[in-house]
Amino acid sequence: MKFVDEYRNIETVEKIAEEIKSVVSKEWTIMEVCGGQTHSIMKYRLQDFLPEKITLVHGPGCPVCVTPVDIIDKAHHIAKQKDVILASFGDMLRVPGSYTDLLKVKAEGGDVRVVYSPLDAVNIAEKNPNKKVVFFAVGFETTAPANAMSVVEAERRNIMNFSILSSHVLVPPAINAILSSPENKIDGFLAAGHVCTVMGYEEYIPLAEKYKTPIVVTGFEPADILKGILSCVKQLEKGEAFVENEYKRSVRKEGNIPAKQVMFDVFEITDKTWRGIGKIPESGFRIKEKYKKFDAERLFNLENVSKEEPKVCIAGEIMQGLKKPFECPAFEKECSPENPMGSPMVSSEGACSAYYRYRK
Repeated sequence: MKFVDEYRNIETVEKIAEEIKSVVSKEWTIMEVCGGQTHSIMKYRLQDFLPEKITLVHGPGCPVCVTPVDIIDKAHHIAKQKDVILASFGDMLRVPGSYTDLLKVKAEGGDVRVVYSPLDAVNIAEKNPNKKVVFFAVGFETTAPANAMSVVEAERRNIMNFSILSSHVLVPPAINAILSSPENKIDGFLAAGHVCTVMGYEEYIPLAEKYKTPIVVTGFEPADILKGILSCVKQLEKGEAFVENEYKRSVRKEGNIPAKQVMFDVFEITDKTWRGIGKIPESGFRIKEKYKKFDAERLFNLENVSKEEPKVCIAGEIMQGLKKPFECPAFEKECSPENPMGSPMVSSEGACSAYYRYRK
């Protein structure tokens, strides 16, 4: 399969790995921001191809993982309401809130439906005019255009019983928060190719310059990731720090302009709380005033519905690259995919899930 098989070719992977070994002279810690990259690293055992001087750590680039408890509890509160249908992607159903998860809410009688597109939720609303249909809109910049389009489409079709519960977060402010932390130990970043496909990589340039830290845009296949690591290491060894695009088959500097236009028509930037990390300034989206009739947070009474997340869970430290999943006291004990205490154990992009699935 073109653009897949050639990036999984073992000879290509070994050739890039040998080049990495030939240029490394110092110890470097590199963070892959995206959870999809984490799963590829674990699945293909890419750390085994690297010299011991290279340490890979896992970042906060899993949208399910960083969705805060209060938003999840709000989704549960909405799903329990009479005459409400809550539509969601399947990966949110097992994410724990303060007391429960959406799968249990569904088992207790809540009308929770799995959809594959936000437009599916718009169609459900059109077919159920006597119900309030809420789409649980979670994600980074990658999914924001489609979620914004669902609002535009609902307005175009005059479907007034549709709304979205928005929990969108943005990658550059998270990188800025990590780099500005006194605990930071990251020397370079692998930026998520799918986010940059939408947004481009212009926002990363000031970060690389300010913190003198290389940022390399990469894809998700083994050769993609190793090529990104190679580019990052070359910069570090030379004492350079700039943004490099190693995912040219998908990413342009300016990104996808039409997608960004619809996204910024519906959403505006706001401060956001990240699960396990806390509030990061200007790190998320909220629905603009002009589309307030599609904003579930304004339509439902959602104040005072959340509690604290489990204190034993160290998801925040894992997503900041400060600890590995196996350093959590609950890993593989109280916390497993069947009984998750934190969202990184649930999501298909979660670091804990990757370690649980592939580490052995």
